[in-house]
Amino acid sequence: MNTLRTLEATQQVALLFVGLFGVLTLISAAAALASLRERSGEPSLAEHARRSRFKRELSALWVGALVFWLAWAWGPLGSTLLFGVLSFLALREFITLTHTRRGDHRSLLLAFFVVLPLQYVLAGSRAFDLFTVFIPVYVFIALPVVSALAGDPGRFLERNAKIQWGIMVCVYGLSHAAALLLLDLRGAQGRGAFLVFFLVMVVAVAQLAQQVASRWLRARPVVRAISRSFSYRAWMVALAAGALTGGLLYWITPFAPRQAIALGLVAALSGTLGELVMRALKRDAGVTSSGAAEAVTGAVGLLDRIAPLAFAAPVFFHTVRWYLVATP
Repeated sequence: MNTLRTLEATQQVALLFVGLFGVLTLISAAAALASLRERSGEPSLAEHARRSRFKRELSALWVGALVFWLAWAWGPLGSTLLFGVLSFLALREFITLTHTRRGDHRSLLLAFFVVLPLQYVLAGSRAFDLFTVFIPVYVFIALPVVSALAGDPGRFLERNAKIQWGIMVCVYGLSHAAALLLLDLRGAQGRGAFLVFFLVMVVAVAQLAQQVASRWLRARPVVRAISRSFSYRAWMVALAAGALTGGLLYWITPFAPRQAIALGLVAALSGTLGELVMRALKRDAGVTSSGAAEAVTGAVGLLDRIAPLAFAAPVFFHTVRWYLVATP
């Protein structure tokens, strides 16, 4: 540990990615060996579905790790562009799940080709004061005006709320992950990649813990019509797992152990609630599974993967920046 502390921030982040890709390589190799051993017999439909899901999740982890690495390696411009593309694809999937009318075309053009690029320009230029209020203040006022000028009053409030909510999750929320990568804390300049890694790990562990706990505890779901895995006991397990993960990862951050535990709890809380909200949206759109979402949107479940991060990133970013005294 003393040797690691003597390295420069860039070298420490590089070692982080070496470890990340090393773990993914070992998991992929073990999965390949297990697949070769199991080819002797014909798998059941449930077993086949389980293997297919595992392969999809592993592929998603590889893609996410590569995007994470490219965002760091390419610097502010590269990270801004990469996260901007993810926001574009996520917003496209979101809009496809909702019902829009001809009168929404102007608002959608504004969202995709004006709001989204400007938000990421503000993030890449580190203009964080304007970055944090651009969408919830200026854009939320401008969108209804543009929609009203289209001359279509039918379901006006509902239509605008859907577009605003899509921008809030897919653009505003996800852009905070890019901003977190560029955030320089006092005494920890150039270590934004560790903050993103901390956030992603805490949110992922909390999600996994909630799913496992919901099966083991067999607790009664709180909102059965939305999610069968969301119960108060499973949620408490998820929050505890997120806080514990944050505490264990304190050494890669500029935080003290207690601060890391508190931030882990905050990230787990917002991430798990974000996943619940996204499931409610999918149920409202008539989508009950990832396969159905793919059939409707032509996407690969991007919303499912970014929703917890999109909810957790703004809360985590502002907690770090405002309450832990970030440098301007």
